[in-house]
Amino acid sequence: MATNLNPASVEVKIISSGNGRPKRLIARPLVNPSDMVRNILPEELFLGMLCLDRKRAERSGRKILLVLLDAEDAVKTGRKQDILEDLVRAANAARRETDPAGWYKQNCVLGIIFTEFGTPDDRATISKVTDKVREALVMHTAPADLRQVHLTVHIFGDDSDDQEQGGSANPTFYPDLFHEQDSKKVSRLLKRAMDMVGSLAALVFLSPLFILIAVLVKLSSKGPILFKQERLGQFGKKFMCLKFRSMQANNDLKIHQEFMKRLISGAHDGHAEDTERPVYKMTNDPRVTRIGRVLRRTSLDELPQFLNVLRGDMSLVGPRPPLAYEYEEYYTWHRRRVLETKPGITGLWQVKGRSRVRFDDMVRLDLQYVREWSLWLDIQILASTPRAVLFGDGAY
Repeated sequence: MATNLNPASVEVKIISSGNGRPKRLIARPLVNPSDMVRNILPEELFLGMLCLDRKRAERSGRKILLVLLDAEDAVKTGRKQDILEDLVRAANAARRETDPAGWYKQNCVLGIIFTEFGTPDDRATISKVTDKVREALVMHTAPADLRQVHLTVHIFGDDSDDQEQGGSANPTFYPDLFHEQDSKKVSRLLKRAMDMVGSLAALVFLSPLFILIAVLVKLSSKGPILFKQERLGQFGKKFMCLKFRSMQANNDLKIHQEFMKRLISGAHDGHAEDTERPVYKMTNDPRVTRIGRVLRRTSLDELPQFLNVLRGDMSLVGPRPPLAYEYEEYYTWHRRRVLETKPGITGLWQVKGRSRVRFDDMVRLDLQYVREWSLWLDIQILASTPRAVLFGDGAY
């Protein structure tokens, strides 16, 4: 959230996470040559620098402080150029030579990236930095113009605030996800069309199997036929994921929570009683019914997710959607698997080892899918999925 500034009292809103997707960035206008002289990066270079620093922070576990000075309201006043000049002077006065400054939105929103500014828990340093920016604004901007400027501070790597916001990460740090090339936009539309056609066809042709499984689930144990569970989609958006119920009703979630905590942290060694090969998934889960074990081993319990695909919550191909308590245990770099693409029914992990690979390797496969994504890759994964389901290696 942003707050108006005035010379008497400047309020600053610190934001560590956000919900939903940010507004689409406007087309980039021509770069002002004088910006380069004043070491103000144009939008494309600044966003590239922000993404690079974010990726470094994901690996190192350190924080990034992003200060945005928004002058969009100044457009209506006729003093936009004067206010932008004042913002540039204030930014240069507040930052160190090593702190990049540039246009988050060209000639509209000015940004400053503060890195290496303290330990992850150093709130005093964060306050000191924001106070310095606030004072520079008051010093270099006319009192009447300050009311047209909004100052926001975004912190990357503040896990506690992410959890308070429901586990969603701050989309402000992911501008690369919203500047897709035209070819990618067309491909994304085709991917969605393939999802709709594929899921609708599956629901029609597999309807007899749906009926048979529903009857077996209902006769084998008490409880509903479908199991509905809240999962996190792209950008942490919550949705109800559908499955055929494979467990006893009203079971204890703590068993799975504790296992996932150990798995994500790397504490689980992969040992399983019924196999000599390592398995990084719960085996012999006491909550699972006899019919449920068959459904899980054959992945038939996931057939109702074609409805999720049809509704747009999921895709045919993509990372598996996590539970909120799983997401809370993620390291920062793990969270990219939730942000960068829509979750799917199948993916690289399902056709390349499933639960035979460690959690970190599963995330790497998801990120590899994002980097190399194409419609042809989706088709290859879909073609490989029946074989992976038939042999069931790593399915529990």
